[in-house]
Amino acid sequence: MARIAGVNIPTNKRVIIALTYIHGIGRTTAVQIADKLGIDHKARVQDLTDEEILRIRETIDEEHTVEGDLRRQTAMNIKRLMDLRSYRGLRHRAGLPVRGQRTHTNARTRKGKAKPIAGKKK
Repeated sequence: MARIAGVNIPTNKRVIIALTYIHGIGRTTAVQIADKLGIDHKARVQDLTDEEILRIRETIDEEHTVEGDLRRQTAMNIKRLMDLRSYRGLRHRAGLPVRGQRTHTNARTRKGKAKPIAGKKK
């Protein structure tokens, strides 16, 4: 099992798909990395040599913010918005949708499970 950026990537999957298991790397970035290093898109992780895995690891470390650093950076950005008391920060603090979605219905992902209100009938 190959370990890149602190993540064990699955060995039986294609390289492009396996790289997406790393937080901060999606399909597009994975394709760019494979193209840059000359790795076939159909190649499986188990078929890669140790040198190719090392080159992937070095490329990701040098050029991309991933995993813990990216999570920390995102958390700091949200904390900054909350400290500024900006509209977006207030929405984060209240646990409501941040990007203008409606909240009368829907928004259950952000608001959580519906709580019954005593005595409320249509």
